[in-house]
Amino acid sequence: MKKIPIGIEDFKMLISDDYFYIDKTKFIEEIMNDGALVKLFTRPRRFGKTLNMSMLKYFFDIRKAEENGKLFDSLYIKKSPVFVEQGKYPVIFISLKGLIGDTLEKLIDSLKIKISKLFAEYRDLIEKLDKFDTALFEKMILREDISEAELSEALLTLTDILCRYYKKQVIVLIDEYDTPLVSAYRYGYYREAKNFFSGLYGSVLKDNTVLQMGVITGIIRVVRAGIFSDLNNLKERSILNKE
Repeated sequence: MKKIPIGIEDFKMLISDDYFYIDKTKFIEEIMNDGALVKLFTRPRRFGKTLNMSMLKYFFDIRKAEENGKLFDSLYIKKSPVFVEQGKYPVIFISLKGLIGDTLEKLIDSLKIKISKLFAEYRDLIEKLDKFDTALFEKMILREDISEAELSEALLTLTDILCRYYKKQVIVLIDEYDTPLVSAYRYGYYREAKNFFSGLYGSVLKDNTVLQMGVITGIIRVVRAGIFSDLNNLKERSILNKE
């Protein structure tokens, strides 16, 4: 008997452990065909944003491509023409859920932990990289003397390294981009946080020649005016969109 997936946000766990799943893999086809390089999806809480982002990661990720491909065997996307894209790209998936702090310094410290874990996912590449990239990797993983400038370009740095290693452009998935901004607004340092995260998102999503596609999710649309105003490659889709 199938289980009800209460609180399950990992696509692989949901499929492998035989939970009930309403097939949403047509979403993959839609984002592949919409033409926008960067896509922003705004939805209320509990709308399955993180599960969908997890689905995208397992679909596109070049690591364990064959194993991950089997997760989609009984789903819509398996018969779609875009299934040829399965397992073709390095994927960076970072969720900013829970990234809060009552000061900018605490927020930055929390982000350093998330960035460290993100780089650590690729720690097996360290011995295969040149000395310069190895030093960058180790610095990010160990969180040793990382400046705000280096942190704001951490995602860009990782896309560049992954592209050179895999010889493939990179897909970037940023879940709940607005969580730290909501926290900053609540505690009165929104402007400083906005400036920092504009740099973080802008560096990896704008004029990044190794970016294959960016997908961003969040709750609120109003932040877009301050954070993504200089992104001319962004398409926003809220629950009000008809398509």
